Amino acid sequence: MNTPRHVFYISDRTGLTAENIGEALLNQFGNLQFKRSTYPFIDTPEKALAVVEKVNRSAQEHGVRPIAFVSVVNHEIRHIIKEANAFVINFFDTFLGQLEKELNAQATLSLQGHHSIGNTQRYDARMEAVNFSLNHDDGVSDKNLKEADVILMGVSRSGKTPTCLYLALQYGIRAANYPLIPDDLESTDLPRMVKPYKDKLFGLTIQPERLQAIRQERRPNSTYAKIDTCLSEVSDAQAMFKRFNIPFTNTTDKSVEELAVHILQACKLKRRF
Repeated sequence: MNTPRHVFYISDRTGLTAENIGEALLNQFGNLQFKRSTYPFIDTPEKALAVVEKVNRSAQEHGVRPIAFVSVVNHEIRHIIKEANAFVINFFDTFLGQLEKELNAQATLSLQGHHSIGNTQRYDARMEAVNFSLNHDDGVSDKNLKEADVILMGVSRSGKTPTCLYLALQYGIRAANYPLIPDDLESTDLPRMVKPYKDKLFGLTIQPERLQAIRQERRPNSTYAKIDTCLSEVSDAQAMFKRFNIPFTNTTDKSVEELAVHILQACKLKRRF
């Protein structure tokens, strides 16, 4: 087996941009292994020199230069990192010049990045949506439920909560969720709490075998985790979705990012910020 290639994500902010773009590129090399290290807030020459030392040490120890994905605005800091014994991909060096040429304008090199709190209106929208999702998790309250943009329904452990929080944090969507319990699944009607909001409902389903594995970790050897229970609940939930023409999707092979985009498109929702 090949030794994993060391990958450094270096940023003057949170590092999320470098990680997201870097991971998208590395995922195209599924036959290779990588060891990842993230260094956020590299915003002074001293910090840059320290991280370069780590990169160089890795190259010396492993006999192969690391890969460095860099998202740093300051030119001096970028230049220091560029001297590291690594294959450096700096997103500002790569794209900024081309964009300046196309826009016929000089970049201002703002330090307020994509994940900054610099735009307070956008930040407040995100936090309001996150709070809404937390307050309407697992059907704990129907207060102000009419303000929801979408209400996810599904059996326990089908992926409702993480999807709601991702929709809130990344898109500012007010997403609530409701867990389908046995009493709901045995009924021929929609659950009382969500019935007035049928047009906002979206269902999540999952392969019973995957659901059983997830539940087994949560409550080993319980009735809740038995395959027969999972088979029955998933079947009844899907029957409910079809009976009331509720759009739904299978979460088994979808990441939370993919689920969020699918829901946005299916429900014709738009980012709030």
